[in-house]
Amino acid sequence: MSRSALLVLADGRFPAGGHAHSGGVEAAVASGGVHDTASLEAFCRGRLHTAGLTAAGLAAAAATGHDALALDEAADIRTPVPALRDVARRLGRQMMRAARATWPCAGLDHLARHRPRGAHQPVVLGVAARAAGLTPLDAAHAAGYESVGGPAAAAVRLLSLDPFDATAVLARLTGDLDEVAGAAADAAARVATAGVGVLPAASAPLLDITGEQHAAWTVRLFAS
Repeated sequence: MSRSALLVLADGRFPAGGHAHSGGVEAAVASGGVHDTASLEAFCRGRLHTAGLTAAGLAAAAATGHDALALDEAADIRTPVPALRDVARRLGRQMMRAARATWPCAGLDHLARHRPRGAHQPVVLGVAARAAGLTPLDAAHAAGYESVGGPAAAAVRLLSLDPFDATAVLARLTGDLDEVAGAAADAAARVATAGVGVLPAASAPLLDITGEQHAAWTVRLFAS
């Protein structure tokens, strides 16, 4: 295992396309739900324990070596909104390009061949983590961090927040992130015997609703 590989995978400069997406915070800012540091922290905490937990479980399961195609189908089931399903696959395509260039492996090639239009991003992330020699827990941490790191960075641009304050929000969420990653990895460890149904399927209906609405905007700063 190379812990340095985790730093590369979780680095916001890794060319996986996440910088173009706000994780739902653009719509939340437009509605007034996120308007300052405190409301950003509440948004990120909620997202981490719902969409973030679900993504972390899928990534951790993929990092165990479980059938990535079956996990991609499980991700579809856990993403009921067409707009967000499309976003997940677009991000998955970009993650695939970056991962195959960085950690080429048969697992990534297999997934790319069977999902030419893109697999869900957390699944690709988990396969990439396995290729990089990382553990399922590492993959869960990377997916969980991505679920809040993107919105925090986007909020800096959308609200002109002080970047130091946004980073402090992420620092205060580290305990929650450890909790989410641990729960996701524990669930992933049971997939081989109990099936993908044991993976988290936490829902965030408001994120689903605003995600579909945001996709119809004619003018927006972020793709999602």
